[in-house]
Amino acid sequence: MAGSDARDKAHAKGLYPAPASEGRSRNMRANRRTDTKPEVTLRKELHRLGYRYRKDLPLVLDSGVRVRPDIVFTARKIAVFVDGCFWHVCPEHGRQPTSNEWYWTPKLRRNMDRDELVTGALCEAGWNVVRIWEHVPLPEAVAAVTDAMD
Repeated sequence: MAGSDARDKAHAKGLYPAPASEGRSRNMRANRRTDTKPEVTLRKELHRLGYRYRKDLPLVLDSGVRVRPDIVFTARKIAVFVDGCFWHVCPEHGRQPTSNEWYWTPKLRRNMDRDELVTGALCEAGWNVVRIWEHVPLPEAVAAVTDAMD
């Protein structure tokens, strides 16, 4: 498999750590960038309530920042992000990695820095940004989005 060869070469160069086990590797490869369960659940509920939106729409802001919010209400200029607790370092559920810290700590820091940059750039461009942690109950998540529309 070509992907496996590329991973093996990257591991050999020390670009990222070799997985602790094949099971862990399979688990990490299964993480999705889009269409996560919390995101899909929120989208379905918003659609059921009659809201129409674009999903994963690429936006290029005048500042040059490129961003793909999970849910976008283009006419209202509302960008919604459903952030995973691990990947975006949730203050309630995020945790520091216990293995391969040399790789994960800077990676998660870059995610946090990018979130801050994107939120700031969208706000400067006149967008309303809604960030929802994956653990937020559905009614609260829907309320956060609908409140932004007022």
